[in-house]
Amino acid sequence: MKTYNAKPGEVERKWVLLDAQDQVLGRLATKAATLLMGKHKPEYTPHVDTGEFVVVVNAAGVKLTGRKLDQKTYYRHTGYPGGIRSRSAREVLEKRPEWMIREAVKGMLPKNILGRQLITKLKVYADGQHPHAAQKPAAITVD
Repeated sequence: MKTYNAKPGEVERKWVLLDAQDQVLGRLATKAATLLMGKHKPEYTPHVDTGEFVVVVNAAGVKLTGRKLDQKTYYRHTGYPGGIRSRSAREVLEKRPEWMIREAVKGMLPKNILGRQLITKLKVYADGQHPHAAQKPAAITVD
């Protein structure tokens, strides 16, 4: 018996809808990353994009456990000396909830060309509206 390796042309991709309302950020991001990579499929191949397109709606309704809203900080650097900037998770959730989910999922994907290709299949929206109704995304619950 030989090991099956998926080829890029023979992968069938579906669209999946995840509702982030009252979901814990880490559990939602884990589910999204698994779906993006295709690890839920029997034909999963590590070096081939076998995953689904993932649409996340209601990003503004995501939850963080414990005191992470005030204690978790996101850092960025302007590029100038002394240019480190930080924001708490509460500030980021109020201003850019889509970015928070995208960064959580991005951290769970491979750090290579394939990972950068996979993150483009993630579509995140702050409210319940999304422009992907024509693709008929199947709603999946986060366990």
